Amino acid sequence: MNPLPQSSTRGTRHLVASADQLAARAGDAIFSKGGNAVDAAIATNAAIAVTCPHLCGLGGDLFALIHDGHSVHALNSSGRAGSGANADQLRAEGLTTLPFRHDIRVVTMPGCIDGWVALNERFGSMPLAEVIQPAIDLAEYGFPASPLLVGAVRQLDSRGAEALHELSSQATSVGAVVRRPGVARALRAVASGGRDGFYLGEFGQGLKELGNGLFHDRDLEQSSAEWVTPLTSSAFGVDLHTIPPNSQGYLTLGAASLLDGIDLGETDDDRWAHLTIEASKVAGFDRPQVLGDRADGNELLAAIATRRDLLNVNAASKIGVRSTDGDTTYLCTAETDGYAVSLIQSNAAGFGCWLAEPHTQINLHNRGLGFSLEPGHPAVFGPGRRPPHTLSPALATRDSEFVSVFGTMGGDAQPQILLQIAARLFQHQQSPTEAIHAARWALAGPTSGFDTWDDMSQQQVLLEGHSPSTWRERLTARGHRIRVQPEWDSTFGHAHAIVRGEHGLAGAADPRARVSACLGR
Repeated sequence: MNPLPQSSTRGTRHLVASADQLAARAGDAIFSKGGNAVDAAIATNAAIAVTCPHLCGLGGDLFALIHDGHSVHALNSSGRAGSGANADQLRAEGLTTLPFRHDIRVVTMPGCIDGWVALNERFGSMPLAEVIQPAIDLAEYGFPASPLLVGAVRQLDSRGAEALHELSSQATSVGAVVRRPGVARALRAVASGGRDGFYLGEFGQGLKELGNGLFHDRDLEQSSAEWVTPLTSSAFGVDLHTIPPNSQGYLTLGAASLLDGIDLGETDDDRWAHLTIEASKVAGFDRPQVLGDRADGNELLAAIATRRDLLNVNAASKIGVRSTDGDTTYLCTAETDGYAVSLIQSNAAGFGCWLAEPHTQINLHNRGLGFSLEPGHPAVFGPGRRPPHTLSPALATRDSEFVSVFGTMGGDAQPQILLQIAARLFQHQQSPTEAIHAARWALAGPTSGFDTWDDMSQQQVLLEGHSPSTWRERLTARGHRIRVQPEWDSTFGHAHAIVRGEHGLAGAADPRARVSACLGR
C-alpha cells in the first residue's frame, strides 16, 4: 500500500504537476491571474529552481515540448562547451572521462534562463518579470527545506559543502527556512534585463572568473535556446513526440515502436515487464557509441526498427544499456483548450559539479559528463559542442490533437520509465494516477545511474518494492539479474502526467518526490 500523499486531479480546465508543492502553487497562481500553460510552466520551473537546487536550477539546462492547439514545437536549451574547452589538456592529465565533480571543465553554458526567455517570447501571454515573481519571493523571503533537499545536502563532501555554503548552512533539518539572496538578485536581473541581465551580469561575470579561460564573452553572448523539429513516431495508438539529439528521447520512441502490435499481456504480468525491459535494451544498447549533438534522430530510429528480430519474447538477451537515478525535475502544464507544456530541467547529478558561481551562489550542473575524450567520438569534448543529454520530455497527440504530456527525472533510466508510462496510458488505457503510481523497473549498471550501458555483464534490473509478487521470481527465471529496491524510491524517477479526455484534464504527480503536487481549477 502506498504510504505517501496522493496527488491527482481530474476534470479541470487547467493543470500543473510538479515534484514540489511550492512550485506547483506558483504555476497555479499564474493560471489564476489569466496566464496560459507556458506562463505557468515557466513560473513552476522558476520556483522549483529556487526550492530544489538538488534537482535543477539556474545553473542547469532545459528542454521543452509545446502543443499550441494545432502542432508540436520543440525547444532545445542545453548549453554548449565553452570556447576554452580543451580535450587534449584533459588527456594530458591522464583523464579518460570528464571529471564528475569539483572541476569547472564539466560545466557547459547553463541554458535554463535562455529557455525561459525563448518560451516567454514565443508563447507567453504575461511579462516574464510577473511570471517569475513567485520565485523571486521564495528566494528572498525563504522556504522550508524539504526532506529531499536536506538529504541531498548531507551527501555533500567537505569541499562541496564549503562551495555550496549558502545551502549547506541553512538546509540542516526538514522545515528549516532557506533564503537565497543571490538567486533572488539573479532573478531580478532577468526580470529587468532579460537574458543579458543574467548572462552578461553578475552571474555571467562570476562564471567567467570561475572558468579561468573556459568561458569567453562570445559564449555568454550567444543564446543556448534553439527551436528544433520534434522527433516523432507512432505507437500504442498515438503519435509520440520528443526532443531530437543531443537528447536520448529517441530511445523512448524506438522502444515503443518495437512493442507496437505485440501482445504485452496484462500490466502485472511478468511478460509485460520482460517485453518492456527487452525493448529498452534492444533500443539503447549502442547509445554511448551513437548519440551526439550531430546525430540524426530519424536515422537512429530507423536503425532501431531493423532490430525487431533481436527482441526475445521469452528470455533475457545478453545485450545491455547505461542508467542512473539522476537528479532532474520534470513538470507539465496544460489547458483544456489551449497550450500544453512538457518541460524538463536539470543539474545532471544532484547539485551538479558541487561548485557554485561565487557571487550568486547558484550551483552549477555537470552535464559535460556526457562528453567523450575518445578522439573522433560522436560526442567528443570540444568548444561549442553540446553533450549527450539524458533529458527527454514526452508529448502525445492523436490526429494532431493534444492527448498527453508526461515525463520524469531518472538519468539514463528516463526512456525506460517513459516507455512504461506510455504503455500504461495509451496501450492499456490507464488513468494518470494508475500509470504514475504503478510499480516500475529500471536498468542499472554496477555503480551508478550513468553506467547502465558501459558494462553489460554487470547490468541489473531494479524492481520497485511494491512490484507484482511474481515479477522477481519469473523475471529471474527468464534470465534477468534482479535487485529489489525500496518501494516508492526516487531511483524510479519523479514522473508526472496530464491527459486530456472527454471530461477535461486529468493529471497525477509522482508520490516518490514526497512533496509533489498536481493542482488545477
